[in-house]
Amino acid sequence: MTITILIGKAHQSAPVATKDAVVVAQAALTGGKIVAETFEFGSLSPAPTMSPSGTPPQIQPLPANTSPFSRHAKLLRPTPTQPVNRPNHDSANQPTQPPPATATHALAAYAPKQAVALAHPTNYGERMRVDVYGKPVHNALLVVLHETVGSAASAVSFFQTPHYKDAEQASYHTLIDREGTIVYIVPPEKRAYGAGNSVFEGPNGPEAVITKIGLPASVNNFAYHIALETPPDGFHNGASHSGYTDAQYQSLAWLVAQTGVPLDRITTHAAVDRSGERQDPRSFDRDRFLTQWQFYTRQLASAMSPNSGSNGI
Repeated sequence: MTITILIGKAHQSAPVATKDAVVVAQAALTGGKIVAETFEFGSLSPAPTMSPSGTPPQIQPLPANTSPFSRHAKLLRPTPTQPVNRPNHDSANQPTQPPPATATHALAAYAPKQAVALAHPTNYGERMRVDVYGKPVHNALLVVLHETVGSAASAVSFFQTPHYKDAEQASYHTLIDREGTIVYIVPPEKRAYGAGNSVFEGPNGPEAVITKIGLPASVNNFAYHIALETPPDGFHNGASHSGYTDAQYQSLAWLVAQTGVPLDRITTHAAVDRSGERQDPRSFDRDRFLTQWQFYTRQLASAMSPNSGSNGI
C-alpha cells in the first residue's frame, strides 16, 4: 500500500486532559470558526478495534442533507472575506472569471453525499495547547490538501487498523472519493497525522508545532487535512496523473467553504512538506477549485446576512 508515502505525523505521548479538550480545540481552531462541539456523530458506531488486511473498511453513510457540521452550522459560516493575493503562495492563483450561469446553477444545487468512517484512535490524537517545551500555541486553522495515491477503500482500511508504532500512524480528517462522497475520518477537534515534517509559511511567518521530542515540527496541531482519492493511473510516485473528477472538485470546494478558513490559509501537502518527498495533490487545478470555493464562500456569507431572510441553519 502506497498511501503512507504521502502522509506523516507528529504527536505527543501525553495528551491534554479531557477537561481541557474543548479549550484546546477552541484556541487552535478559532480562526477557522470550528469548535469541538461542531462535529457530532450521535449514535454512529465507533471505529473498529481491528481491520485486518483484506477486510472491507467500515463506512457508514450519513442521512441526506446532513453532516457532522450541520447541527452547529452557524459556527462554521464565515463572515465575508476578501481573498488574499499572495503571488508566491501555492493557493494564490485566483480565477479571474466567475463561473458561467449554467455552472453557477449546478454549484448552487449541489449536495455532496457524505459518510463517516472513523479512524482507529491510535491514528490520531489531541490538539495540544502547549508545545513540547510548554510554550502556549494559538495557531489559526489551516486547511491542507492531499491525495491518497491509492484507493479510498485502502486508505480507510489503513486508518481503521490500529498502529502502535509512531512511524506507522497516519490519518486525514476527511477523504473525498472519485464519486465526490465526503468521508469523515477524524473529528476536526482532534489532531490527524497528515503531515509529519512540515512548516506553513504564512503572513505571520513560519508556523509549526513540536509536540514530541525526537519528532520534527509539524502543522498537524492546527491543520485540517483533506485528501482527494487518486485516479487509478496515479498509483505511482510520478509527478502527475489524469486528475480529479468534477464531483471531487465540487465536494472539496463545498467542504472547505464550510470551515470558514480564508484563502491565505488554504495550502497543499507539497507546500508545507519539509522532507522533500511529498508532491500531493498532483495534477491539481487550483483555479478550478478556487472558482468553486469562492462561490460557496459567498453563498454561505449571503445566508448569514441579516437581510437574507434566513436564520442561518
